[in-house]
Amino acid sequence: MRPERRGPRLTRMRAAVPALFATLLLLASAPLAQARDVVDATGRTVTVPDAPARVFAAGPPASVLLYALKPEAMIGWVRAPREGDLPYLLPETRALPELGRLTGKGDTLNLEVLLQAEPDLIVDFGTVSDTYLSLAEKVQTQTGVPYVLIDGSFANTPTAIRQMAEILGVPERGEILAAYAEETLSMVDRVLAKVPEESRPRVYLARGAEGLESAARGAINAEILERAGGVNVVEGAETGLVTVSPEQVLSWAPTAIVTIDRDFARAAPTLAGFAGTPAVQDGRIILAPGNPYGFIDAPPSVNRLIGLHFLMHRFYPDAAEGDLAAEVARFYDLFYHVTLDEAAMGKLLAE
Repeated sequence: MRPERRGPRLTRMRAAVPALFATLLLLASAPLAQARDVVDATGRTVTVPDAPARVFAAGPPASVLLYALKPEAMIGWVRAPREGDLPYLLPETRALPELGRLTGKGDTLNLEVLLQAEPDLIVDFGTVSDTYLSLAEKVQTQTGVPYVLIDGSFANTPTAIRQMAEILGVPERGEILAAYAEETLSMVDRVLAKVPEESRPRVYLARGAEGLESAARGAINAEILERAGGVNVVEGAETGLVTVSPEQVLSWAPTAIVTIDRDFARAAPTLAGFAGTPAVQDGRIILAPGNPYGFIDAPPSVNRLIGLHFLMHRFYPDAAEGDLAAEVARFYDLFYHVTLDEAAMGKLLAE
């Protein structure tokens, strides 16, 4: 009796084997079938997954853009959020591990750690140069993980958002954020059209508690000041971050000083080199918000879009458009996926 009972079941199992085998073959070949080629900002053709699910951002600017577009794909932070940043981030991302960075000042990531995190894509967003190209090729060769670079210059922001969104497989979301970027840049142009050149501020970007680190004209960290119509007073052959002297600051005579450092903002009226500037004498020390990312830089990424709204209201209060608090709430909803209550807004915009 046993053989007779098991016979039909055995027949069904044998019949199912080819179908199961075919399914396994299909699953095994799926990643290859879904892979596609993209051309990044360096002109490299990179084969990427169609919908990458585990993405590593090589540096802080890329981390902000990845979080804005596809937070569920993040495998870790370049730098873990600080306590003050947490209310402005999605709860499910707050405890992601700190992995370090591949690019920029203080690169800290060990490739072994990166491989253990099992990314299926590495993205970078920022300066495009031979140095970053060489790094991308080296890391991609050593790890086997596709590595894409996107041009992070301010003028390229809408295009960069769309490109990154396509690579991440979220084009609809990318279109929403890119449209916001275009709308913001158009707003800036409308406001500046109403402000004569002679009425625009001569600006010094003060970084650090002493305010003596700054960014020269053309530096990515100072792009936002110039895009907002300000004249960056820091001159020099270098186009990156620079260390200056109190005497230089005094000689440049800025009419506005922008900082994201609260300690510096408090101390500026008593600091050598700053106390005698028109900016301090006229009370134009502009403390920009910094949670979860700076409005001015720290890092220089899509967080600068809300920085443009902020600077329009601080540089040109009579010509600025709309309500700043409402715009901040809208930006945080779109880019950071959080709804700000009155207390969070008050703390963010307090100077």
